[in-house]
Amino acid sequence: MGDLRRRVPGTDTLLAEPRLAAAVATVGRDRVKVAIGRAQDRARRGEIPPERVAEAAVAALPSPVPRAVLNATGVVLHTNLGRAPLGAPAVAAVVAAAGHTDVELDLGTGRRARRGRDALDALAAAVPDAGAVHVVNNGAAALVLAATALAAGGEIVVSRGELVEIGDGFRLPDLVASTGARLREVGTTNRSTLADYAAAIGPRTGFVLKVHPSNFVVTGFTRAVPVRELATLGVPVVADIGSGLLAADPLLPDEPDAASTLRAGAALVTASGDKLLGGPQAGLLLGGAGLVERLRRHPLARALRVDKLTLAALAATLGAPVTPVHAALHADPSALRDRVEGLRVALHAAGRPAETVSSVAVVGGGGAPGVELPSWALSLPQRYAGPLRTGRPPVLGRVVRGRLLLDLRCVPVEADPVVRDAVLAVPAGD
Repeated sequence: MGDLRRRVPGTDTLLAEPRLAAAVATVGRDRVKVAIGRAQDRARRGEIPPERVAEAAVAALPSPVPRAVLNATGVVLHTNLGRAPLGAPAVAAVVAAAGHTDVELDLGTGRRARRGRDALDALAAAVPDAGAVHVVNNGAAALVLAATALAAGGEIVVSRGELVEIGDGFRLPDLVASTGARLREVGTTNRSTLADYAAAIGPRTGFVLKVHPSNFVVTGFTRAVPVRELATLGVPVVADIGSGLLAADPLLPDEPDAASTLRAGAALVTASGDKLLGGPQAGLLLGGAGLVERLRRHPLARALRVDKLTLAALAATLGAPVTPVHAALHADPSALRDRVEGLRVALHAAGRPAETVSSVAVVGGGGAPGVELPSWALSLPQRYAGPLRTGRPPVLGRVVRGRLLLDLRCVPVEADPVVRDAVLAVPAGD
């Protein structure tokens, strides 16, 4: 233990480390020293090796805003990295909306106007099958609003195979119970029939809930009832499609989309805006005009409404020809290989060993769990993982069998030199 303590770098030595020296100018010397002290204490307790004290101190530095990260994990919708990255039009729209905007004002008449009309009009135009649309602050909020407005004090009929956990410990039964509605479970985990639903419907039924289990797949002896059949039961069908796919995509054949679900007979579709749609965090509600208006006028809708920045980003996303999410999903593997090889050659010329290897990317964000996207990655020694993750900017990859893989599928092509420089900034080693 005494030898371990002697190996811990001193404060003055760490203050001279380039990343920590640069941080003094941005967050102040005292806050940097606090981060250094905490990292030194971790090393003295044996939690981290002494040679990682600088890296741990950098990671512990406070940041006034979330740090921009280069996502080289190969996970397109990485929940821990904020899911969908906004495209340039959406970013510009957010900046423009940061000041005073016409979010609830008709500039032509000078009178109050429908809040967020540009975003709502764009969403309605993207899904003509919807009689009306509404937006709340996330996908779970969309379902909560529907359950509260349509079934509070009543029952919601749902298959046992669709009682999902949506992430971070939040479970559908608990979410619905918080609205005052009661779940009426039918069928079994792996098989539900139309007769199961029909037997459960009664005078207290608010609606039938169809949930797409987008973050897992059950295979084998299974059966589920499609929306088209549920729509024959004589009660509204609310379909939570999850991922925010507005129209069918051949790349994702098992992901339900809003347009097809409405044409199949759903009275209401709920979805997320920050997944496959590629926009900001938002909950989308699409359905019949009367039903959507009922939700919009419910008192809870006020508590769940989105702010002007979200509305601006959503409108711009819907108006963009291609989003970063769409570009990443449909990236050409051969082009990715060429980019990785270019990085490998540049690093080799600088004396850094690296390899070009095939990779498998995934959709992520609780969507399309069975879909694998052929990709390519730069393979580096595992020791690069920590320094790259705590660098400026952070570059996040994934460690596989002792190697760090940097998959470029989600990295903008113009950021390739940034990745190269980040790797070169890591001290050379064995």
